[in-house]
Amino acid sequence: MRLYFENPIGRVLEDPNGYALVQYAAGPRDFATFQAFLTHTHQLLRRHGWHKMLADQRHMTPYTEQERAWIADHWLAQSADDGYPLFGAIIIASDVYAHLAPVPTMDAVRHQSALTYRIFEAEQDATNWLAQQ
Repeated sequence: MRLYFENPIGRVLEDPNGYALVQYAAGPRDFATFQAFLTHTHQLLRRHGWHKMLADQRHMTPYTEQERAWIADHWLAQSADDGYPLFGAIIIASDVYAHLAPVPTMDAVRHQSALTYRIFEAEQDATNWLAQQ
Protein backbone atom coordinates (compact mmCIF):
# COMPACT_ATOMS: atom_id res chain seq x y z
CA MET A 1 0.00 0.00 0.00
CA ARG A 2 1.11 3.50 -0.72
CA LEU A 3 0.43 6.50 1.49
CA TYR A 4 -1.54 9.11 -0.45
CA PHE A 5 -2.36 11.66 2.24
CA GLU A 6 -1.98 12.09 5.98
CA ASN A 7 -3.02 14.72 8.50
CA PRO A 8 -4.12 14.67 12.18
CA ILE A 9 -7.49 13.16 11.16
CA GLY A 10 -5.83 10.05 9.76
CA ARG A 11 -4.25 8.45 6.72
CA VAL A 12 -5.48 7.73 3.21
CA LEU A 13 -3.71 4.88 1.46
CA GLU A 14 -3.86 3.52 -2.07
CA ASP A 15 -4.64 -0.18 -1.84
CA PRO A 16 -3.30 -2.19 -4.80
CA ASN A 17 -6.66 -3.97 -4.97
CA GLY A 18 -8.26 -0.80 -6.32
CA TYR A 19 -9.69 1.07 -3.36
CA ALA A 20 -8.87 3.83 -0.91
CA LEU A 21 -8.06 2.72 2.63
CA VAL A 22 -9.14 5.49 4.99
CA GLN A 23 -7.73 5.08 8.50
CA TYR A 24 -9.13 7.47 11.09
CA ALA A 25 -6.94 8.47 14.03
CA ALA A 26 -8.15 8.72 17.61
CA GLY A 27 -8.94 12.04 19.26
CA PRO A 28 -10.81 15.25 18.54
CA ARG A 29 -10.95 16.66 15.02
CA ASP A 30 -10.62 20.20 13.68
CA PHE A 31 -13.39 20.75 11.10
CA ALA A 32 -11.21 22.33 8.39
CA THR A 33 -8.66 19.52 8.77
CA PHE A 34 -11.50 16.99 8.57
CA GLN A 35 -12.77 18.58 5.36
CA ALA A 36 -9.27 18.45 3.86
CA PHE A 37 -8.95 14.79 4.81
CA LEU A 38 -12.15 13.76 3.04
CA THR A 39 -11.49 16.06 0.09
CA HIS A 40 -8.17 14.29 -0.49
CA THR A 41 -9.96 10.95 -0.21
CA HIS A 42 -12.40 12.03 -2.92
CA GLN A 43 -9.52 13.23 -5.11
CA LEU A 44 -7.76 9.88 -4.77
CA LEU A 45 -10.89 8.00 -5.80
CA ARG A 46 -11.43 10.25 -8.82
CA ARG A 47 -7.75 10.19 -9.80
CA HIS A 48 -7.77 6.41 -10.21
CA GLY A 49 -11.40 6.08 -11.27
CA TRP A 50 -12.02 3.99 -8.16
CA HIS A 51 -15.46 3.49 -6.69
CA LYS A 52 -14.51 1.71 -3.47
CA MET A 53 -13.20 2.69 -0.08
CA LEU A 54 -12.53 0.93 3.18
CA ALA A 55 -13.07 3.27 6.14
CA ASP A 56 -11.34 2.02 9.27
CA GLN A 57 -13.16 3.81 12.09
CA ARG A 58 -12.00 1.57 14.93
CA HIS A 59 -10.14 4.38 16.70
CA MET A 60 -12.18 7.43 15.80
CA THR A 61 -14.50 9.41 18.00
CA PRO A 62 -18.09 9.87 16.77
CA TYR A 63 -18.77 12.40 14.04
CA THR A 64 -19.91 15.82 15.18
CA GLU A 65 -23.18 17.23 13.86
CA GLN A 66 -21.18 19.64 11.71
CA GLU A 67 -19.17 16.75 10.22
CA ARG A 68 -22.33 14.71 9.58
CA ALA A 69 -23.96 17.61 7.77
CA TRP A 70 -20.88 18.26 5.64
CA ILE A 71 -20.55 14.60 4.68
CA ALA A 72 -24.20 14.43 3.63
CA ASP A 73 -24.57 17.87 2.06
CA HIS A 74 -21.20 18.13 0.37
CA TRP A 75 -18.96 15.06 0.23
CA LEU A 76 -21.51 12.37 -0.64
CA ALA A 77 -23.66 14.80 -2.60
CA GLN A 78 -20.64 15.67 -4.76
CA SER A 79 -20.24 12.02 -5.76
CA ALA A 80 -23.96 11.73 -6.50
CA ASP A 81 -23.95 14.95 -8.56
CA ASP A 82 -21.03 13.58 -10.58
CA GLY A 83 -22.98 10.38 -11.20
CA TYR A 84 -20.18 8.66 -9.36
CA PRO A 85 -21.25 5.47 -7.53
CA LEU A 86 -19.35 4.68 -4.34
CA PHE A 87 -19.05 1.46 -2.36
CA GLY A 88 -17.97 1.85 1.24
CA ALA A 89 -16.97 -0.84 3.69
CA ILE A 90 -16.85 0.60 7.20
CA ILE A 91 -14.99 -1.12 10.01
CA ILE A 92 -16.72 -0.01 13.17
CA ALA A 93 -14.95 1.66 16.03
CA SER A 94 -14.00 0.00 19.28
CA ASP A 95 -15.75 2.86 21.15
CA VAL A 96 -19.32 1.65 21.65
CA TYR A 97 -20.70 5.16 21.01
CA ALA A 98 -18.72 5.53 17.81
CA HIS A 99 -20.32 2.33 16.51
CA LEU A 100 -23.32 4.46 15.72
CA ALA A 101 -21.30 7.32 14.19
CA PRO A 102 -21.63 6.36 10.53
CA VAL A 103 -25.22 5.15 10.69
CA PRO A 104 -27.20 8.44 10.93
CA THR A 105 -24.91 10.11 8.40
CA MET A 106 -25.08 7.31 5.88
CA ASP A 107 -28.78 6.54 6.38
CA ALA A 108 -29.65 10.20 5.84
CA VAL A 109 -28.17 10.15 2.34
CA ARG A 110 -28.70 6.52 1.33
CA HIS A 111 -31.59 7.37 -1.01
CA GLN A 112 -30.17 10.62 -2.37
CA SER A 113 -26.60 9.54 -3.05
CA ALA A 114 -24.79 6.95 -5.08
CA LEU A 115 -23.46 5.31 -1.90
CA THR A 116 -23.75 1.63 -1.15
CA TYR A 117 -22.18 0.68 2.16
CA ARG A 118 -21.93 -2.05 4.74
CA ILE A 119 -20.62 -2.02 8.30
CA PHE A 120 -18.21 -4.70 9.49
CA GLU A 121 -16.42 -5.63 12.68
CA ALA A 122 -13.61 -7.56 10.97
CA GLU A 123 -11.31 -6.08 8.34
CA GLN A 124 -11.15 -9.33 6.36
CA ASP A 125 -14.93 -9.41 6.01
CA ALA A 126 -14.86 -5.80 4.80
CA THR A 127 -12.18 -6.43 2.20
CA ASN A 128 -13.95 -9.57 0.99
CA TRP A 129 -17.14 -7.57 0.47
CA LEU A 130 -15.29 -4.82 -1.40
CA ALA A 131 -13.70 -7.40 -3.70
CA GLN A 132 -17.20 -8.53 -4.72
CA GLN A 133 -18.34 -5.04 -5.71
